[in-house]
Amino acid sequence: MAFQSKNLSVLAYANGFTLWHYTTADVAADVDTQGYFNGASDMLRAGDMLMANVNTGGAPAAGIFLVNASAAGVVDVADLTAVGAADTD
Repeated sequence: MAFQSKNLSVLAYANGFTLWHYTTADVAADVDTQGYFNGASDMLRAGDMLMANVNTGGAPAAGIFLVNASAAGVVDVADLTAVGAADTD
């Protein structure tokens, strides 16, 4: 799939930082590919964080993406830092 702007929303904004939420059926490895978020380059800034629900159509995962860079229409996010990845019970 591809980035869908309807699935990106602001959770909080303060002091030039924005915390976003994004949900997608895409897997994390696709979402963290440079250019995936280019459609939102006018909104995403380096240092912003995206709380994300990924692979919603398969084995769902959740975590945080850090926006590494956003310049000249190109957005790059770091690999997903998983949240709740282990469940031993």
